[in-house]
Amino acid sequence: MVEKKVVELLVGGGQATAGPPLGPALGPLGVNVVAIVNKINELTKDYSGMKVPVKVTVDPETKEFEVSVGTPTTNNRCLNCQRTKN
Repeated sequence: MVEKKVVELLVGGGQATAGPPLGPALGPLGVNVVAIVNKINELTKDYSGMKVPVKVTVDPETKEFEVSVGTPTTNNRCLNCQRTKN
């Protein structure tokens, strides 16, 4: 059994693209990068305007993937609240 690969990154909420850093990190694993980008954008759309930590776990053998989204930093959330008040 091949060990799963984990890619951790910080993306703009709902604004991930297949370009760097995602494309170069996931492309060599042979997965459908567009499908992963779409899933990340779907899961992070509520964090628009914030940087969100995302972890993508890929099984290189089956090409299946799992996306988990962390919580934006407190500082990032405070800045977003400040922008919406003004």
